[in-house]
Amino acid sequence: MFEKILAALAIFTVGVIRAGGYWGIVLLMAIESACIPLPSEIIMPFAGYLVSTGEMNIYLAATAGAFGCNVGSVVAYEIGRRGGRPMAEKWGKYVLVGPAELDLADRFFNRWGAAAILIGRMLPVIRTFIAFPAGVARMPLIPFHIYTFIGSWPFCFALAWVGRELGEAWHGDPRVRAVFHSLDAVIGVVLVVAVIW
Repeated sequence: MFEKILAALAIFTVGVIRAGGYWGIVLLMAIESACIPLPSEIIMPFAGYLVSTGEMNIYLAATAGAFGCNVGSVVAYEIGRRGGRPMAEKWGKYVLVGPAELDLADRFFNRWGAAAILIGRMLPVIRTFIAFPAGVARMPLIPFHIYTFIGSWPFCFALAWVGRELGEAWHGDPRVRAVFHSLDAVIGVVLVVAVIW
């Protein structure tokens, strides 16, 4: 079952990226940044894999990912700005965002202020939800987008780089392929637990 979930997610992600190219990365990263649980930790390594096959450029892939983060973050920012926490608590459950995720993002934003956008964009989980408290705080849009892009680009680049390196090893070293196939069930369990959490 876990292998089927992983395979479906992989097929969807690679299919969107292959069909849309860099715009596919923008779309998928926008979905992730709009607080919909489609992890960038899956999207960008697949883009990196396509870099390893010569279909993409790693710098353009990272830039497309960071641009997608900006596009998707507008949704979470506007929900925070217009509806605040009551709206997020009412509708967030439909995209797997609960009070715990909102509390985490709020605490992080309150502690670091505007710099939370820059720092938060480099941290798993927090990066997905940090735009919401920025909207609640009515952070000015231009600094919000600048910090979002600057914080997202290294994160996207690092994940694409990992995908590229694994892609090159995948083709050149059969041991890497064997190790990954032996970990399919573990990866599946981790993904299911993460979604449930």
